Amino acid sequence: MNAFLRTITFAFVATALGVLLVTPASAAKIDDQFRAWLQSDLWPQAKANGISKQTFDAAFDGVRPNLKLPDLVMPGEKPKTPQKQHQAEFGSPGAYFAEKTVRAVTSGGRAREAANARTLAAIEKRYGVPGEILLAIWGRETGFGAAKMPYDAFEVLGTKAFMSTKKDFFRTELLAALEIVQRGLAPVGAMKSSWAGALGQPQFMPTSFLKHAVAFDGGGRPDIWNSTPDVLASIANYLVHYGWVRGRGWGFEVTVPESVSCSLEGPDQGKKISQWADMGIKRAGGKPFPASELKAEGFLLMPAGRSGPAFIATPNFYVLKEYNTSDLYALFIGHGADRIAHGDQSFSGSWGAVGDLHRSDIAALQRALEAKGYDVGSADGLPGFKTRRSIGKWQTKNGQAATCFPDAGLVAALK
Repeated sequence: MNAFLRTITFAFVATALGVLLVTPASAAKIDDQFRAWLQSDLWPQAKANGISKQTFDAAFDGVRPNLKLPDLVMPGEKPKTPQKQHQAEFGSPGAYFAEKTVRAVTSGGRAREAANARTLAAIEKRYGVPGEILLAIWGRETGFGAAKMPYDAFEVLGTKAFMSTKKDFFRTELLAALEIVQRGLAPVGAMKSSWAGALGQPQFMPTSFLKHAVAFDGGGRPDIWNSTPDVLASIANYLVHYGWVRGRGWGFEVTVPESVSCSLEGPDQGKKISQWADMGIKRAGGKPFPASELKAEGFLLMPAGRSGPAFIATPNFYVLKEYNTSDLYALFIGHGADRIAHGDQSFSGSWGAVGDLHRSDIAALQRALEAKGYDVGSADGLPGFKTRRSIGKWQTKNGQAATCFPDAGLVAALK
């Protein structure tokens, strides 16, 4: 699941949108264009996909474009470059793990672990995903279902398929939402979503619902809005689809000696965990790696380079990233699950004072590294693992201590 699909507050949406001036006359014109688009463009494809006219009309009964949604392009206009996002300050990775945020998930998870013990045990037996992982995702996505789903999915997906910057993506999701109703998996009135069209407590896009939602409570159809067993089992089914390895955790916090380069990070530079241990990498807290893990593959993960905690991740860490393509999200889920299972204990390593740059500064640094032949992934202003290790390689090549994280001096040196 993509990060932009997460539920956000109205205030944030308003900020992202700026001031959208639409007169009543122009809004009425857009409404007319939307209705014409539904009938002449969307309906023929929906019909070809097996959607009945009754389902189609019910889904869009009374639906008008919601012009308060972000990332819209008015009919006849060209998309605007999102300068503000690019100039935004890049925050320290440590801010993502604010104790108040983590504790809300872990305390809530423990409270629900006992109440749902039989369900979680049954799900783990079938799918092999530990209950703590499911609880952490559930808590992170919608506060264990407390987050409201205030939007009509057909209003959101219809608006975005008609006039967003990602029309093709949302058109596919809109057709999938119609299929959900057509197949009797959910009635039109139940199709409540986030501002981005993500459905229910697991925040599944409609295509993910069709692939992964399961009815685990014996109700006959998956209800990811109201049924806790269905919510948890659907999350597990999603993770299994993307390769969750039964019997393995997500990873371990470690200490990395200076003799081990931070540029060895990444899912394409795996080694047996015994090999990492032979290089001097140790588990934080002094515990040995489990014997069952020593011959298995692990990956170095340093989200803030030398300025933060380090980890040896398992392939399951990268399965968690399929839920939300962010190292920090996957780490939050793994860390939260550990705390649900073993009690609240923060990372042993501390997050350094990094993150005082603008995204445009980091993007400029990335472009400079690309020009020198380094693979940074993309010059998007976000220091992913390819950018981090490219920084480390450049620093080593130029006689500097490798930190594997951008800073103001590095930006200046590479201009």
